[in-house]
Amino acid sequence: MIIDGKKEAELLRHEVKKEIDSLKLKNNKVPGLTVILIGDFAPSQIYVKNKEKKAKEVGINSEVVRYPKEVSEQEVLKKIKELNDNNAVSGILVQLPLPSQINKEKIINAINPLKDVDGFHPVNVGNLSSGYHATVPCTPLGCLFLIKKTESNLSGKHAVIIGRSNLNGKPMAQLLLKENCTVTIVHSKTKDLKIECLKADILVAAVGVPNLVKGDWVKKDAIVIDVGINKVDDKIVGDVDFDNVKDKVKAITPVPGGVGPMTIACLLKNTLECFKGR
Repeated sequence: MIIDGKKEAELLRHEVKKEIDSLKLKNNKVPGLTVILIGDFAPSQIYVKNKEKKAKEVGINSEVVRYPKEVSEQEVLKKIKELNDNNAVSGILVQLPLPSQINKEKIINAINPLKDVDGFHPVNVGNLSSGYHATVPCTPLGCLFLIKKTESNLSGKHAVIIGRSNLNGKPMAQLLLKENCTVTIVHSKTKDLKIECLKADILVAAVGVPNLVKGDWVKKDAIVIDVGINKVDDKIVGDVDFDNVKDKVKAITPVPGGVGPMTIACLLKNTLECFKGR
């Protein structure tokens, strides 16, 4: 089975819109999302444009604050403080990557954790790892949605995550632990990736290496979630060798059209939850 991320994202956006419409009727207020975009990095420009479009479609007040790449760290921090204090703003997102003169850690730490729709603030990271309520990073949250659409009860499953980044691997591990999975994280220093991957009932590849996971790396009836987005010969491919894996497994996400659409849908969901949580 090929998991249709576009379809699932559309369903989630429809749910978010329905709830926002209801809240608007009840309170005459809607969530507000402000994205800070620094510089002219083309992928970031495209991604932010998509976020803005989808946010408006579900009824979120969306604003993009643009700065040239030479902007000072102080100016961005000042803007974040202003947004923290603005009650009309439910969610704040600073688009990564940032130019070299700006300290990513300082910027993330400056965002009010209650408005941190990316789930990157240390308070949200700590709450997630402690099993408390937290805003969860959008991509791992989207992955979990897709996994649970395929298999609702994950208890006792062996999940293997390729990649240990703060954006994907680590939060994905926490989410799957919460679902009572046995979780293994593998990475570039793991001695035998293939052997570890073959143990997986659920395999999440999030490492940025094109076609890393081969057909003989997965066991029959595994669920495979491919987070990778890599450009090879003008084609976008994932971290999984899709053509050689798809017929062997229970379910797999394609690239593109799998995890990507869910990331933006989950950002909208997070913005709504931040609005409700105030």
